Amino acid sequence: MNWISFLEEDMAVATLRLTIPLAFSTHPLTSSLRFPARKSIGNSTSSFRTVRMAANVGSDPETTSSASRVIDSHLHVWASPQEAATYPYFPGQEPTLTGDVEFLLKNMEEARVDGALIVQPINHKFDHSLVTSVLKKYPSKFVGCCLANPAEDSSGIKELESLVLESNYKAVRFNPYLWPSGQKMTNDVGKAMFSKAGELGVPVGFMCMKGLDLHIAEIEELCTEFPKTTVLLDHAGFCKVPENGEAKDTYTQLMELSRFPQVYVKFSALFRISRTGFPYQDLTPLLSQVVSNFGANRVMWGSDFPFVVLECGYKEAKEAVTIIAKQASLSSSDMDWILGKTLMQIFPGQWVLP
Repeated sequence: MNWISFLEEDMAVATLRLTIPLAFSTHPLTSSLRFPARKSIGNSTSSFRTVRMAANVGSDPETTSSASRVIDSHLHVWASPQEAATYPYFPGQEPTLTGDVEFLLKNMEEARVDGALIVQPINHKFDHSLVTSVLKKYPSKFVGCCLANPAEDSSGIKELESLVLESNYKAVRFNPYLWPSGQKMTNDVGKAMFSKAGELGVPVGFMCMKGLDLHIAEIEELCTEFPKTTVLLDHAGFCKVPENGEAKDTYTQLMELSRFPQVYVKFSALFRISRTGFPYQDLTPLLSQVVSNFGANRVMWGSDFPFVVLECGYKEAKEAVTIIAKQASLSSSDMDWILGKTLMQIFPGQWVLP
């Protein structure tokens, strides 16, 4: 019996055991809800077995190229309660779940993930000291993505340059909801920062949490005016699989961004863009089309740790993408790109094999 037959036989049970409701859907980055510790649900070993059999393809050492690495393109860390005195949270953005680096390292080891791009969390806003300390402690494991400060006095441009030149920050995130009210990412400050990122050789990540359609014109304008600046589209632009006309239009907008060779897509935070539970198989058409339009070498997997831990688990987040890729009939070469080679290509020399 092949792996698909095993998967179909037990998928319903595995999904019921693994799916946890999205507890922070109204504000996915900073929920005010108090999250309980993740609990094991009964004896789930047998229920996980069929999912793991499928997921191990592409991640097991015997089926993966010896030169491949698994690199997480999108996760966050913040101070533990004990570290908060040294690395304070931004007022009103105190985290409600565990997200310190020790917890991350434990999850990465269990999932056999070799490295990651750490995206500055909103919990510390423009204070990058906590993430900087992690980058300095683990320089061969992590790369930093700082948060763009769109202050009208242009001080954020100097901050960006300082973080890139003085610490291990090699990307910057544009959060359009941090721009001054009524202004867009294409204002003078936004264009200056986007241009500076290109000069520094650091990619710009876009977080379109409220919908790609709201920001597509800005992204296209910036890409057209500054073609040398690499773009990372977080969470596939927050595009869900189409089920109505509006969603279909946004889906088309995502695919049309492939005409810009500088644009890469993060197939990340699957629980945010799926309409179903783990292993998020409704995203199979999305991954298939993204790879078809962009090429696997412009697509990368990301977990969105620590939020994903309460959704399905960190290790399971990695397994989900391999299950989806199998269903999409992607090749092992495609999976090597998605699970690590794409990010290693963007950041050459960062995660080098010993």
